[in-house]
Amino acid sequence: MNDTATSIELDHYYPHPPEKVWRAITTPHLMGQWMMEPIGFEPVAGNRFEMKTQPMPGQNFSGEISGEVLEAIAPEVLRITWNDARSETPTGWVISWALRPEGHGTRILFSHTGFDPDDAVMQRSRSIMGPGWAAMLDRLAGVIDAV
Repeated sequence: MNDTATSIELDHYYPHPPEKVWRAITTPHLMGQWMMEPIGFEPVAGNRFEMKTQPMPGQNFSGEISGEVLEAIAPEVLRITWNDARSETPTGWVISWALRPEGHGTRILFSHTGFDPDDAVMQRSRSIMGPGWAAMLDRLAGVIDAV
């Protein structure tokens, strides 16, 4: 993990072609196996979607996520926004998966940006989410293997 006070950056190699990895990160029922199943998601710029997970009241997190696809270029990059759907203040978070062919497989360069270094709640969120994203990328490997 290579992160800063404003971001989480991860890099993970999968021994599968980019098209297969892309399918696993952009197909809603497959996304639900490694992350959360989105409601209304399509890998098309401008598409708005929602996700639901466990709320974390201590982190001011409702468990309801609203997002928008900012960029989707198959099988190269997926960039989305990530906000608490119940918060009056958007987080400004942007999450991206950049897929790079490497040998007989694909390397994902993952980033979650937009953490305010001066906001204690955001910094706690970053410290919780870093290991969470790493675990999700590990789970993604099993989903890709099964696709």
